[in-house]
Amino acid sequence: MSNAILVENFTKDYGDLKAVDGLTLRIPEGEVFGLLGPNGSGKSTTINCLSGLTNPTEGSLKVGGFDVRKETEKVREILGICPQETALYPYLSGKENIELFGDLYSVPKKLLKRNVAYVIEKVGLAEDIDRKVSKYSGGMKRRVGIAMALVQDPKVVFLDEPTVGMDPQSRRAIWDFIVELKDKGKTVLLTTHYMEEAEELCDEVGIIDHGKLIELGSPEELKAKYQARDLEEVFIQLTGRKIREGA
Repeated sequence: MSNAILVENFTKDYGDLKAVDGLTLRIPEGEVFGLLGPNGSGKSTTINCLSGLTNPTEGSLKVGGFDVRKETEKVREILGICPQETALYPYLSGKENIELFGDLYSVPKKLLKRNVAYVIEKVGLAEDIDRKVSKYSGGMKRRVGIAMALVQDPKVVFLDEPTVGMDPQSRRAIWDFIVELKDKGKTVLLTTHYMEEAEELCDEVGIIDHGKLIELGSPEELKAKYQARDLEEVFIQLTGRKIREGA
């Protein structure tokens, strides 16, 4: 099986701050991979560099076999991204925001109509999709962001804390959607502060702290290795603090 995401000796410096330090990851096609770590550990920096939004200081980054720095446009053609802060137009409806994003990706009109209907159903927004986004709750805005990331039917998806602010029912709908994406052969890179989410969804997780990868394996492998009840306990053993504490 080939790697959908390949990160080798990746370093990102911001002046004296080393946000990511020598990170190496190989994520196979069709896998849900969880990148876990405290706030400030380098998760979002890694996603930003893999997305081509900023350049690495050192190392090699490939998505779908394409070099992120040299073949940025090809990477963006196969990539869907839901960042922590989704930029939405508040005076447009949820549906109009999703359609606009599909237009930016040049999705053909007939296909776009079908894709928009599909993602709206999957994120559970059918009843509210024609309301202006300015009237949405934080969790509803997150669901619009996920729909926007998936409307062009990407091969690889980056979900940066996708279920923050969602009620349990909405979170479960997103979990089911992520499982469906995997069943379709999509590759998902997920960051989350909800350890039960990582245990439920991820084939493999990597735990990073201060920009360094400190552990890698499936949730079951890590729980067995550290004789832990759950991933939260593994995380505390490795970092000395709870998942939501900052670095």
